[in-house]
Amino acid sequence: MSTGSGNDKPRVVVVTGASAGLGRAIARAFAEDGADVAVLGRDADRLKSARAEIESLGRRAFDAVVDVADHQAVEDAAAAAEQELGDIDVWVNNAMVSVFAPVVDISPEDFARVTDVTYLGYVYGTMAALRRMRSRNRGVIVQIGSALAHRAIPLQSAYCGAKHAIEGFTESLRCELLHEKSDVRVTMVHMPALNTPQCHWVKTDLDKHPQPLPPIFDPHAAARAAVYAAAKPRREYWFTAATARAILANRVVPGLLDRYLGRYGIDSQKADRPIEPDRPGNLYDSVAGDFGAKGEFTSQEKSRSVQWWTTVHRGALAAAGAAAVASIAGWRGLSDRAR
Repeated sequence: MSTGSGNDKPRVVVVTGASAGLGRAIARAFAEDGADVAVLGRDADRLKSARAEIESLGRRAFDAVVDVADHQAVEDAAAAAEQELGDIDVWVNNAMVSVFAPVVDISPEDFARVTDVTYLGYVYGTMAALRRMRSRNRGVIVQIGSALAHRAIPLQSAYCGAKHAIEGFTESLRCELLHEKSDVRVTMVHMPALNTPQCHWVKTDLDKHPQPLPPIFDPHAAARAAVYAAAKPRREYWFTAATARAILANRVVPGLLDRYLGRYGIDSQKADRPIEPDRPGNLYDSVAGDFGAKGEFTSQEKSRSVQWWTTVHRGALAAAGAAAVASIAGWRGLSDRAR
């Protein structure tokens, strides 16, 4: 799905949290799709690696060391990216941190840090994008959301709260853009659990190594969904049936999900091995090393989603369905006349 802007100029895309995990996969997916990409993140070495990956695909790249909790740093990075690559066409907010622990074991400082990065980082990124896009009356902002923006789970209260906040912030912004009759678009892509390095470095006091709440999906597949959403922005996308089930079930039987997750949700986020005593944490500082996009649960991940395939091809499926209905109606008409 091309992110081209309708002429020979490739789109310029900014991705936050792009040094590893889903952000790294998204940056690569946009480059594969023909875009020039600015990668923002906290780890200089990993950003250089991400930049080299984009350039190896024949695309221009720009990297900036940024903590998205610093609004001025985000603004400065946006200005530098435009100076290096040109007008920003797509801005992808993706950067996040989290804590895996019960509410009573999370410090106020840790709650504030998760909120500053995972929620306010999206706010600051959106504001930087809007400063540029509104005056040009074009551009797309992609908010990487989560099933957990609709259905919270135990042990991730700080992250779930931030994702819920992003949903509310984006709904408000969408109304304002509609009021302005702006051609700037904002879309959310709600993701399931992904096999990223998050569980290697997320802050936790669990007795066992943390793992994503299954089912777990390939971040590269999720990244392609983000590229598609940027090219065809609509109000929101749900990537995979797992995300759709969580959102829809919470609308219908939220109390039942409360009880189910209270019974099974905690143990399901613990791998069958003890946590390492010297395990690194990335809540306040980045963890050294080039981790790429994928985490350590490759053997458990799913790489395809029938639900997403039907989303991408829904136009063709609707046309095929209409043709089938017309054919049946025609056949019945011929049968009636033949009697």
